[in-house]
Amino acid sequence: MKPILFHLGHFPIHTFGVLVALGFLAGLMVSAFNMRRLGLNGEAIYDLAPWLVVAGLVGARVWYVGSYWQRDFVGRPWTEAFAVWQGGLVYYGGLILGTLVGIWRIHAMKLPLWTVADCLAPGVALGHAFGRLGCLMNGCCFGRPTTLPWGIHFPPTHSTHPAAVHPTQIYEALLNVAFFAALMWGVRHRRFPGQVFSVYLMGYAVLRSFTEWFRGDYDVRSSPLAGVLTPGQLTSLLILIAGIALFLVLRPRSTDSPVIRR
Repeated sequence: MKPILFHLGHFPIHTFGVLVALGFLAGLMVSAFNMRRLGLNGEAIYDLAPWLVVAGLVGARVWYVGSYWQRDFVGRPWTEAFAVWQGGLVYYGGLILGTLVGIWRIHAMKLPLWTVADCLAPGVALGHAFGRLGCLMNGCCFGRPTTLPWGIHFPPTHSTHPAAVHPTQIYEALLNVAFFAALMWGVRHRRFPGQVFSVYLMGYAVLRSFTEWFRGDYDVRSSPLAGVLTPGQLTSLLILIAGIALFLVLRPRSTDSPVIRR
């Protein structure tokens, strides 16, 4: 756990913010590579990037503030709601708003929507792995107590001390890296536009639901399924349904060409 990476004079540079920024950069580079591989202008991704970055951060922060307003923000300076560099982002909020803004901008740029979405999906998985390492350094999104030999200990100032807890941040980071590799293979072998993006939605929903079983940072369970699913699992269920629906809508019919590249 190392929330502050270093100081520039009296200004602290937060490890979480640095890793999230590196994740965005890595994801964009991968997306540009995929665009070129599918015959599109890879530079277009950098015109799209500012919209995706801002939408992702705003969506993730708004979801977090809305979810934890009573716990983290009531009675504190209102400016803390904007302190994203200190952590406090909900991934699904960023994914949803980033997707909506991305659809709008891709249409405005007159690019093939689902092909671009396929190019972006592996980069999102890779960037998310960086973000989870940022969570580890920040001490958030931690696991529940465990006696397994790979349990980790946070410093005495952490709420879990002195117990060993599941390294849920590492679990999800490693799973995202493996998922990234699978999606990169999928971009090369996809059979229709939107296949890789819809598989990303389905695959990440399952991946996230799995790692949620080891999380220990939730005080309450989701309503209306209180005591059954965590908030992340409930949202994952909705994302899974959306991914399945998108896959079924976009897949080619029996009379269509089975293999395409763009």
